[in-house]
Amino acid sequence: MGPLKGIRIIELAGIGPSPMAAMMLADMGATVLRIDRLEPAKLGVERPLQYNLLLRNRQVLAVDLKTAAGRDLVLQLVEKADGLMEGFRPGVTERLGLGPDACLARNPRLVYGRMTGWGQEGPLAQAAGHDLNYIAVTGVLDAIGRDGQPPTPPLNLVGDFGGGGMYLALGMVAAMLEARGSGKGQVVDAAICDGTASLGTSLFGMQAAGLLAPRGQNILDAGAPWYEVYQCADGKWISIAPIEGKFYGELLQRLGMQASELGEQNSRADWPRAKQAFAAKFRTRTRDEWCALLEGSDACFAPVMTPAEAPLHPHLAARKTFVDVDGITQPAPAPRFSRSECDLPRAPIPVTPDNSRAALEDWLGAEAAAQFLDRAGT
Repeated sequence: MGPLKGIRIIELAGIGPSPMAAMMLADMGATVLRIDRLEPAKLGVERPLQYNLLLRNRQVLAVDLKTAAGRDLVLQLVEKADGLMEGFRPGVTERLGLGPDACLARNPRLVYGRMTGWGQEGPLAQAAGHDLNYIAVTGVLDAIGRDGQPPTPPLNLVGDFGGGGMYLALGMVAAMLEARGSGKGQVVDAAICDGTASLGTSLFGMQAAGLLAPRGQNILDAGAPWYEVYQCADGKWISIAPIEGKFYGELLQRLGMQASELGEQNSRADWPRAKQAFAAKFRTRTRDEWCALLEGSDACFAPVMTPAEAPLHPHLAARKTFVDVDGITQPAPAPRFSRSECDLPRAPIPVTPDNSRAALEDWLGAEAAAQFLDRAGT
């Protein structure tokens, strides 16, 4: 059931980072009730529900939060909850009568999680934005990309999911743990710009030390020839990352290359010719042939798999890193626990009268559920 079994979370429906945080908590066993809009909001990237994997492992209920009945229902649910998460602009839930003060008045132990891009205050707090904007302003985006090329958007993994969803999930768990001892809830202000800056802590340390070169000229941004991806004879790609000298030596030995032809490993002046030499070498064989020679060694090697290929890789298959749920291959819950094993994910479910009734009965009991559904005409 996962280590968060028994924890109850209300999720006011949003997109991107807040569903990611809710998925993480649900994957780990928390009961998460997603309160959705009556009509689709058409936000984010639209897709059929079964493929919106961030919505797995939820209960669902459609509520009009602008009505007194909807507000009163959420406040009833708050009384039963350990946490609530919302991803609106600052002030929206206050105007709905569902802000932190109103919710904590009903449940003083509640942890109230707020997910935004810019944070709850500051000059940009009310401005619209998306992942790319938030990681841009932190300085992190500027460090991602190749020499002489523009900054490269790293999907929405660094901002929405890394600096946003993961930090909100961690903040919720930390605050709920604290509430068990203090008996008091609190507000978790999770801003993507804050979380992204935190992810960049090592980067800023390098900057302060004067060790950060321009984009694409550092070890971890493809500046170094031995921390790079190379194309193979079949057009596919491999990665090498032997930072340590002994691992670099292992790579050269297996490739049949001499250090003298590449120059000093850590000499930036020698990097361009070493990169050319590696590129020429890796073009002589297919990706599978390089896997046969290098994979599993200390050369710090891995093939670059496509999303379609990754679940079939022998290592990931052996670990069951990916699972099949209703015919859809998807990442399994992570991390893993020695005792509190997480269940196989449940597919996203639609808002239907039966699903709404089941969720409300679980939280409020059959009588209260019937009263609300009858009043709502559901």
